[in-house]
Amino acid sequence: MFERLQKPFLTVETGEAYQPIRLTYNLSQKEDVIKELNNLKCCEKNANATSWNWFWKDECDELHFESLNSFKKNPDHPLRLSTITIRDDKLYINLPSFKRACLAIPFFYKIMDAKHLAHIYRADFINKVFGLGERLPHGFSELFKEDELERIVHQRVSDYEKVQEQCEHATTAEEALAILSEYTKAEAQKRLPYAERYTFQQAEYQDQDPDVIFLGFYIFLRGRELVAIRRWFGDTGYTLADAAEETMEEVFGGMNIDIIE
Repeated sequence: MFERLQKPFLTVETGEAYQPIRLTYNLSQKEDVIKELNNLKCCEKNANATSWNWFWKDECDELHFESLNSFKKNPDHPLRLSTITIRDDKLYINLPSFKRACLAIPFFYKIMDAKHLAHIYRADFINKVFGLGERLPHGFSELFKEDELERIVHQRVSDYEKVQEQCEHATTAEEALAILSEYTKAEAQKRLPYAERYTFQQAEYQDQDPDVIFLGFYIFLRGRELVAIRRWFGDTGYTLADAAEETMEEVFGGMNIDIIE
């Protein structure tokens, strides 16, 4: 444990923790999406006609990284933020950090979702940080096992539906609240899976203010990032509930918004 406390975890160029994450979009107008990407100066097409590199320049030059400290942008050698690939009716954005994913979704929303060319479907990510000398997975196919990710999602939904049914059959509001509170407490104490999936509810995504969707996604990921970092440094008792409280204070406190207890 002492060695770990002395050994920092791996970070990306802009300062945040290296935690691979893959965004998946459902394509409605594939050819139009390709045209949009080809028109972006910040996206450079590879020899493969359906893959691009997304760089920190031109249209996305104003993206802000709070964790940035010593990195200096070089206009002649812009930083690559992610890779983008189209396969069949899906578009994948592969990124090395949660922060970049949270910046990518609103940026590409204007390019694709708002024009009804494609819609964000899900995000697959890793719930851990890596040591500097630790072996890293080779590619996203090694990181994410479809069967395991789906099993985790289905189990989470099933558990929630059982609690919802218990709440609906509770004899009083106090009993229902106690059931829900116990479920929330138990979930917060659980050990996070190595890989996890976040699914965007399309009905909510189409009806709600997109900024609300972006904020919800950020809060979800930020909590897991905090748990991974705190546990790396030996704080094994740090839970998602602790992370949620810290994240809410960080978000709404920074906006000078009072949170009703």
